[in-house]
Amino acid sequence: QVQLVESGGGLVQSGGSLKLSCAASGRAFSAYAMGWFRQAPGKERKFVAAISWSGGHTDYADSVKGRFTVSRDDAKKMVYLQMTGLKPEDTDVYYCSTVSRDLAGQWKYDYWGQGTQVTISS
Repeated sequence: QVQLVESGGGLVQSGGSLKLSCAASGRAFSAYAMGWFRQAPGKERKFVAAISWSGGHTDYADSVKGRFTVSRDDAKKMVYLQMTGLKPEDTDVYYCSTVSRDLAGQWKYDYWGQGTQVTISS
């Protein structure tokens, strides 16, 4: 069992920066890859970034490459999303989740946080 709590969202001007944090509890945290996703009301949740269980591999949505950086600190059971060069279209609720694969090789996201609102003003 893993519990996730996001924080760090807020209102910033276009071009600004925010650092989101995801605090995890539970013994299994270090065994999981972790992901960040975003969702607007009434729309599908979208992938933003992911980091492997070792921290040695990261992946990003094309829309955030070069602007966002995902990292993790297993000793603190934390995952971070450093966001720079923010744009109004980055406005969404951001969620962190565990990332793994099932026996068929399909991605699965067993645990989610409650989300944190990010609002970028133009």
